[in-house]
Amino acid sequence: MKAQDWRPSASIENLRRRAQILAAIRDFFAVRDVLEVETPALSHRAVSDPFIDSIEAAYAPFPGGPVQPLYLQSSPEYAMKRLLAAGSGAIYQLGRAYRNGESGGRHNPEFTMLEWYRPDFDDAALMDEVEALVCAVLGLPPIRRVTYRALFQEQLGLDPLRAPLSQLKACARASLDVAMEDDDRDSWLNLLMSHLIEPALAGQGAVFVHEFPASQAALARLRPGADGTPVAARFELFIQGMELANGYHELTDAAEQAHRLEADQSSRASLGLPQRPLEERLVSALQQGLPDCAGVALGVDRLVMLALQTLSIRDVIAFPFDRA
Repeated sequence: MKAQDWRPSASIENLRRRAQILAAIRDFFAVRDVLEVETPALSHRAVSDPFIDSIEAAYAPFPGGPVQPLYLQSSPEYAMKRLLAAGSGAIYQLGRAYRNGESGGRHNPEFTMLEWYRPDFDDAALMDEVEALVCAVLGLPPIRRVTYRALFQEQLGLDPLRAPLSQLKACARASLDVAMEDDDRDSWLNLLMSHLIEPALAGQGAVFVHEFPASQAALARLRPGADGTPVAARFELFIQGMELANGYHELTDAAEQAHRLEADQSSRASLGLPQRPLEERLVSALQQGLPDCAGVALGVDRLVMLALQTLSIRDVIAFPFDRA
């Protein structure tokens, strides 16, 4: 332990500015009559996404009692959708989320997430609202919107929906030192996105990327793209090349949701990752009836970083992981 580890890493002035931004976010939703909710940080279920590692906690009902594994939630999404199915109407949550193995200039294993859901919105309408919030906080001009497909064609000269795997591999190896031998298309698309396209976005201000490949739908529904090729009704917001928000026109089909959870579990098994209990209560909520809605998760710490024009998350949170 260092002698100065008792001190916050962020200045008190930065923490005051952070508090003002949090208050502005709450005001934004109060004006729009969106209900603030709270859901558990600890759950009996874990996220299924193979690229997100939940932090496991050991719970005992009494000292020395049998230990039961619980999971710190990486997102309040599943619980918030259960509220939507119960008739909550438009809701938001501003609170803590937890992800294992995430630490660095833009990451902390414990971070603040803003997540909200809007019944009767699609992804385009939700992009409008995300834009209204972000531009109000950061003072930005209107945000450019570009499809995932058009962005790949613009930046790399290839069609990510139709290009053969060999072309994706060749494009990556022409610019990157790649040892990967994976034959999964999305692995190569993700590599191209993270290592070539996102850095190129760093000089382009704020950009919404939407209509992701159908294989990257996550919890979004599918729809026909411009030429009829299925695409995911999903968007991500990047500002100076940093991902800030990820939104969906939400999947409401319970059978398809169950299929995707099982597919995630199979992917985890093939990657040698732990098999975690799936959130079948989400499937039950969809069977009950999730309203047609759109939802988005936004990284609040990154929003504050952008507002304060700093490159380190340590400048906007009081006690990062090494001082927690």
